[in-house]
Amino acid sequence: MEAVLYDKQAHKLSVKCRLCNHRCLIPEGKRGICGVRENQSGILKTLVYGKLVAQHVDPIEKKPLFHFLPGTLSYSIATAGCNFKCDFCQNADISQMPSDRGGMILGKNSTPKDVVDAALGSQCVSISYTYTEPTVFFEFAFDTARLAHEKGLKNVFVTNGYMTLEALDRIRPHLDAANVDLKAFRDSFYKKHCGAKLEPVKETLIHMKSLGILVEVTTLLIPELNDDSAELKELAAFLAESLGTDTPWHISRFHPTYRLMDRPVTPMQTLKNARLIGTEAGLKYVYMGNVPGEDGEKTFCPACKTLLIDRWGFFVKKNVIVAGRCPRCGAAIEGVWG
Repeated sequence: MEAVLYDKQAHKLSVKCRLCNHRCLIPEGKRGICGVRENQSGILKTLVYGKLVAQHVDPIEKKPLFHFLPGTLSYSIATAGCNFKCDFCQNADISQMPSDRGGMILGKNSTPKDVVDAALGSQCVSISYTYTEPTVFFEFAFDTARLAHEKGLKNVFVTNGYMTLEALDRIRPHLDAANVDLKAFRDSFYKKHCGAKLEPVKETLIHMKSLGILVEVTTLLIPELNDDSAELKELAAFLAESLGTDTPWHISRFHPTYRLMDRPVTPMQTLKNARLIGTEAGLKYVYMGNVPGEDGEKTFCPACKTLLIDRWGFFVKKNVIVAGRCPRCGAAIEGVWG
């Protein structure tokens, strides 16, 4: 299938992709950094349209989204490929399949209607484009999201935030919420550990917020790589000042994986320190991930501190928010509550 958002070049049948901020210049017969968009005789083709490598029914809290229809189910899909090369990727078997397996692309053929029907049949209220990077299967995500809206389903991106603003504007009418990985707040980290740059992610976050998309942010804290207090203070300040203090920030515990096996599990104290940094920066909702049973996964009223949503891992035990407000003091609680 022909891809969207690319320009044909005048020389040697090359094309320039405008889907993500790598903006790959792709010679004839070659693929972009994502490994799933190929220049075939001067026409850019997507190689993953409908080729799903993952289809699961998940709680929306797993994305993680804590302020978007809590306690509901989301039908989650992915294809192979990614425009990042994170050496700590938790889904490297599918995200890095093309680059690690000589261009291999596997997947079960599906249509947008198949996905929407499966979501409705599973009592899901949303579809999440997740596990790998949804930008790289943009055409299928777009068609599915449009049909999902027609059938009353919401749409969620779990993304690294590296799509171009043009791509974001195109998906916006059909995109309701996003969890964006802000992997660090140093360009050096992005270049060394992800093969990307920081600034485009910041631009995406600001633009998403301006478009009215519900945005939550996740940062995986890796010992001695992105957990420095000074860096975290800058990151938290950016969220508070550029996105707003109502923006939920998920700080998540790292476990050794893929090509980053030489780092220890994130100490609990590091998570608690980061949570305090976020709170001191003015953020009203700072959560700790991968640590079930801690208060850091619960939602409290920022005004009166009443426990509003009691969670255990991905399970919502209690939700007392009424019409988007705290039942005790009436404070407005940012989110989509259903």
